[in-house]
Amino acid sequence: MGVENKEAIGDRMETAELEKEIQGIARLYTTVNETIGTFVVGNRKLVDYILVSLLSEGHILIEGVPGTAKTTVAKSIALITGCGFNRIQGAIDLQPTDMIGVRIYDQEKKEFSLRKGPVFTNLLLADEINRVNPKSQSAFIEAMSERQVTIDGITIALPSPFFVIATQNPFEFEGTFPLIEAQRDRFMFGINSAYLSADEELDIIKRVHAGQLHWDSFAASLHPLLSPEEIRRHIEIIRQVTVEDPVLQYIRDLVMATRTHPDIDLGGSSRASIALVKGGKALAALRNRHYVIPDDIKEIAPAVLNHRILISREAEVGGLTARQVLDEILGKVEVL
Repeated sequence: MGVENKEAIGDRMETAELEKEIQGIARLYTTVNETIGTFVVGNRKLVDYILVSLLSEGHILIEGVPGTAKTTVAKSIALITGCGFNRIQGAIDLQPTDMIGVRIYDQEKKEFSLRKGPVFTNLLLADEINRVNPKSQSAFIEAMSERQVTIDGITIALPSPFFVIATQNPFEFEGTFPLIEAQRDRFMFGINSAYLSADEELDIIKRVHAGQLHWDSFAASLHPLLSPEEIRRHIEIIRQVTVEDPVLQYIRDLVMATRTHPDIDLGGSSRASIALVKGGKALAALRNRHYVIPDDIKEIAPAVLNHRILISREAEVGGLTARQVLDEILGKVEVL
């Protein structure tokens, strides 16, 4: 994929050419966001993070209560981007083969054939991933990290792009298996999905009353504005977005601050640094810039770091949250 795309867009672009490409990307993804907004009430930030993750080759973990349009947003983005879409519902008895697939012996052909699991798609929604047993979680995380699966010793690449939106309800504990820190670290972003505001809730009520919230009608009206091939090309272009040394050092200082803060037992890993660089580039492009500014990093830092850090027991007992500690860090660390 990488070699083909690099050939398609040539060597590193001149600034003027890169600016033109970025302008086109920004316009296109603004249209995607606005199109989803005609049906989905609120959740603008969620859509932004999903698009940034998609263009950064990352995955996103959403924690929050049910009924906040996560599935609708995911299906809408899949339709608009021309991507394949599958959904996995987390359950205790879900086995690795239920997700990645299995080889079955064909009696007529006298050979094994592959029955692909739902991971063989472009956009995968894994609902309530914390209800999946640890063995299956591990297989799923491996597919996310390696973008390939191994079945009976045979390694098979997943489609490209491959992007996972995983959800979990933090308020339910019975019959759940919380992701361990090493697994959470595989997600580029970890965000909280909250209830809508009073005005947004009223908007939904009015739309239902007016008969404007029929998914089938909305889905039928959607036409792909993109294709997987175009998304791959946009990913390659966004890699050329400029990040100056002061911004790179700012990323380093933020991550290092999470490792030395007295209220944090486990700080951000190097994956956090990588996510800040990649996410900053994608966000800059969506904001119609061919260069990253510190505010881009500051905006995505909570989503990159919040699910990766582990605050100390003493701080937790004292009422501190990970987000409060991160806000303190963001307030103190400066761009040199």
